[in-house]
Amino acid sequence: MSWAFLSNMLERSVTLGIVAIGQTFVVLVASIDLSVAYVISLAAVLASFIMQGDPIMIAAAIPFILLLGMAIGLVNGLLVTRLDVNPLIATLGVGLIIQGILSTSFQNFAGSVPIEYQQLAYGRPFGIPAPVFLLLILVAVASYALHRTRFGAHIYAVGGNRQAARLAGIRTANIIIGAHVVTGLMAAAAGLFLVGRLGSGAPWVGSDGIYDLESIAAAVVGGTLLAGGKGGILGTLAGVLILGFIDSLFNQLGVDPYLKQVLRGAIIIVAVAAYSIRSREEVA
Repeated sequence: MSWAFLSNMLERSVTLGIVAIGQTFVVLVASIDLSVAYVISLAAVLASFIMQGDPIMIAAAIPFILLLGMAIGLVNGLLVTRLDVNPLIATLGVGLIIQGILSTSFQNFAGSVPIEYQQLAYGRPFGIPAPVFLLLILVAVASYALHRTRFGAHIYAVGGNRQAARLAGIRTANIIIGAHVVTGLMAAAAGLFLVGRLGSGAPWVGSDGIYDLESIAAAVVGGTLLAGGKGGILGTLAGVLILGFIDSLFNQLGVDPYLKQVLRGAIIIVAVAAYSIRSREEVA
């Protein structure tokens, strides 16, 4: 296996890695977010729209888009906790609203980001590809947040046993909302990275990448339980790399795209089933 193959695999996995980090937070509290693919599209389109190839607008676009992602996460969290809407329905509904707005308002939009901004995807700080460097920083920050902060401890407590966490004095609704805010932030960050790699945004870049289901699969393959309370960022990173390796290998072998989806799905099912069986054996 050549270094070129590994480097290409890592760089192509960065967008999924960023959004999967956020998805891990909500899965750990036994929730889920199906709006992330649409938030990625929104972030990519807005970055192109605001920047319009002008480097001066980079400083205005990035914080605005990140805050917008957090706001969407806040809406998702409020729907799940305050209105008691099922997370699948709430986040899918929000995602479809975003997609509808994009399709009607930006269907024929053709913007671009400046060359300077594209260094985020193609630069090499300290001799390391910028995408890999960015992903490692986000992994480190997210891991620290989960394992070294009160917020992270509360996430595991809420995911492990929500009723017990509530009795222990944890404001479970606020923790779930916070997890969704992090997920929205990471989805917006993924969109900002992706538009740097593509040079411009389009309303379908997120949904075409299937980043909603892929991010869930990466987290689960990496050992995060859908029932919540168990898992972590390093496991999710491993899941991202496994999916990236499978995708790159299939591309190298020239596997038909439709057959590739079938094989990827089968591999994910087998991996999750094996992990579930092993977990039950450890409990027994």
